[in-house]
Amino acid sequence: MAVYKIYPTKDATLYEQFPNMNTGLDQILEASSYFYLGNRYNSRYLIQFSTSEIQDVIDNKISGSPWSAHLKNYNAASSGLNTDTQLYFYAVSGSWGMGTGYYQNSPQTTNGTSWNWKDYSGSVEWETAGGDVYGSPIYSQSFAYANPLDVDVVVTSLVTDWSASTIPNDGFLVKLTSSIEESTNINIQPIFKNFSIDTNTIYPPYLEFRWIDYSFDTGSSTNTILNTPEAFVSIYNNAGVYYSESVPRFRLAAIPKYPDRQFITASYYTENYYLPESQSLYAIKDSSTNEFVINFDSTSTRISADATSSYFDVYMNGLEPERYYTVLIKTVVGGVTKVWDEDITFKVSKG
Repeated sequence: MAVYKIYPTKDATLYEQFPNMNTGLDQILEASSYFYLGNRYNSRYLIQFSTSEIQDVIDNKISGSPWSAHLKNYNAASSGLNTDTQLYFYAVSGSWGMGTGYYQNSPQTTNGTSWNWKDYSGSVEWETAGGDVYGSPIYSQSFAYANPLDVDVVVTSLVTDWSASTIPNDGFLVKLTSSIEESTNINIQPIFKNFSIDTNTIYPPYLEFRWIDYSFDTGSSTNTILNTPEAFVSIYNNAGVYYSESVPRFRLAAIPKYPDRQFITASYYTENYYLPESQSLYAIKDSSTNEFVINFDSTSTRISADATSSYFDVYMNGLEPERYYTVLIKTVVGGVTKVWDEDITFKVSKG
């Protein structure tokens, strides 16, 4: 599988209304702009990933293949959005401390970053209150109220700069546009609340790497390619339970439901068919929520083949442990797009 996920080392929200308050252990990351007692206040959030983990993926997993990196952050709740509300993503300038605070602890926790401070209250101030950044926003994402509100933005160029030490990796700063943060219009009060690394749900933020590891080399195999969408497809080596550290290779069995009539001396069903080259994909969804954790992708989830069978690999450390997952297979046969959802399930174990 050419999808690999790493999770943040730290995150926190900065609240202008509470300029010394730390929220390093809060379950929510907030980017918002709202009025309180006649004054507008803004919030922004920081999120950082390990440089060594990024480097390990690029050097030892991707190994030179073309790749992309995607920042994913699930939405918990949002309000006040107009037809095209944007979030901006900047590269943070300067190291910061996560702290151990929660929103509106009483008394406030001040042992980590806040609107005024990079680290604990009274340490080093941000040069610009609300977080220092390198220049202009590097990325943006638009949201409409009726559309998905999860953050999903391609951040390859910045991750490349971090890997090459072009700029230090101090993470992302996520905020609303300056025109909203500075608006005097009381009718404009957008609020994004996204899950943090400390969420007790299955939706922590992550950095997702995608690359092409596709290979279709069947060697001396005489097996043929499936030529009908009316077929049985399964994973014949599914162990059922996998440790988080494992990278299993799932091998596919495919046979037509209605084989062509021919004179043979063995069963129709002893031959394993290959799925069509370049047109076959896999996806993985959470069996309980029915949400895709790895969606069909024409570049990064293409199904490979070797002399034995069609196959794909899965890095289990990118899936939440102690949960069940379902595999789906998609292909195009004879101009017909077919998706098999055959209750092929497995569990990821902490070990």
